[in-house]
Amino acid sequence: MFSTNNTYYYSLLATIFSVLTLVFPSEGQLSATFYSSTCSNVSTIVRNSVQQALTSDSRIAASLTRLHFHDCFVDGCDGSILLDVGGNITQSEKDAAPNANSVRGYDVIDSIKSTVESSCPGVVSCADILALAAESSVSLSEGPSWTVLLGRRDSLTANQAGANTSLPSPFESLANITSKFSAVGLDTTDLVALSGAHTFGRSQCQFFSQRLFDFNGTGNPDSTLNTTYLSTLQQNCPQNGNGATLNDLDLSTPDTFDNDYFTNLLIHKGLLQTDQELFSTDGASTISIVNNFANNQTAFFEAFAQSMINMGNINPLTGTQGEIRSDCKKVNGS
Repeated sequence: MFSTNNTYYYSLLATIFSVLTLVFPSEGQLSATFYSSTCSNVSTIVRNSVQQALTSDSRIAASLTRLHFHDCFVDGCDGSILLDVGGNITQSEKDAAPNANSVRGYDVIDSIKSTVESSCPGVVSCADILALAAESSVSLSEGPSWTVLLGRRDSLTANQAGANTSLPSPFESLANITSKFSAVGLDTTDLVALSGAHTFGRSQCQFFSQRLFDFNGTGNPDSTLNTTYLSTLQQNCPQNGNGATLNDLDLSTPDTFDNDYFTNLLIHKGLLQTDQELFSTDGASTISIVNNFANNQTAFFEAFAQSMINMGNINPLTGTQGEIRSDCKKVNGS
């Protein structure tokens, strides 16, 4: 009799613990159900807002995905990229070299935040809105969907210097880019999969024009560029031309999330130096991954979804860390 009751009580305790874990996730643990009782419609609000933004701006899906990426690589996914100068914020990540006049979509995030605050005031972090907006952007562009883990809190600080040093640059070697991914706990598969986000969106001439005329001081264009593609890019981005002119990152389906980015690399039509190096660097471990994703879109989609989850797990603030900003542009009370 005692043994039976003992088993029963252990079972009951285990059940209670399991429920408590769901309701009060432990610090450092993100959860798919984090807002289930406090803001159950947040995913729908974000998705509808992104869909609305897409009706007037075909680039916004790629821009919002990039915004999440540029947030996570600097001190983790903490919404620090959204902070303007003001109060204790003396330098904004928005003004860092990789972000200034390049990263966009802040207004859309502010609009989403406003809508979320109307429905669930003081509950959902800006960092989580970024993560949800990235997933909606990809899935609404015919790409994969994934379960976004939530529970991040917002930073009280920004790190402009960190943004200048931690974010991958389109001018760096594959070795340097790999090192920057490794520094935040992401491996080579994550690097190739997340680079596949360049299957939609645009890039300014200034970020690849060094490939077109005098690459690395050789006096010649980058030899890994398809010659026909090179001619097109030279026309779009003439020497001493407008460095802000936009070019499709994926010349075949620029607004659709698919695996054409990788098939483009196979025929040497990667726009950025860091794109083409994934396939054209002799002996690189990335080559076989590029081949796999080029030949198997399902494999790419599955890897991309997992890598976005991995990226979203970079050093989130949880528990009592940070805060839930009421305005994504500024720390509460500033």
